Amino acid sequence: MVTLLRHTAVASHWQGRCYGASDAGLSAAGIVAAQDLALRPPEAWRGVTRIHASPSRRAWFLGRLLSRRLGLPLDGVAALRERDFGTWEGQSWDAIHAAEGDSMMGMIDDPGGFRPGGGETTAELAARVVGWFRALPPGEGVLAVTHGGPVAALRGSLAGLPARDWLALVPALGEATDL
Repeated sequence: MVTLLRHTAVASHWQGRCYGASDAGLSAAGIVAAQDLALRPPEAWRGVTRIHASPSRRAWFLGRLLSRRLGLPLDGVAALRERDFGTWEGQSWDAIHAAEGDSMMGMIDDPGGFRPGGGETTAELAARVVGWFRALPPGEGVLAVTHGGPVAALRGSLAGLPARDWLALVPALGEATDL
């Protein structure tokens, strides 16, 4: 069993900005939401034997809380980090659109070739998260605290969906998805 859990809300100064690989911290509300998730009854995480987390602060914080609460090991997993948006990191989405126009659609129209801001292609994002998933030991219950992009890429890849359909697979902040 694998459960994917998206981190909670980031600090307000990151709202409306591209923060993929940037190490954005959590907002006060995001911290409270993470604490609330960690306080769920242990039965909510039944079958989990290990916790993996993206090394970014916004995912690691929740992973650490859950590890302590459940008494389970926590492993930092670089494959679970969010997409690297290159030079787009930290810019507002409006500024990116003003500079790039509709070229940002290359992330879904050309998943193997378009590098947003010179960063990572959609295919590269999918390959690393699928590689992590396929390398998991059979029968181990893993709770993976990660980001919207990796969750959508993994779910879409496993379902054989085109990248254009992956946006609908991005979970809400703090939402868990069982595979």
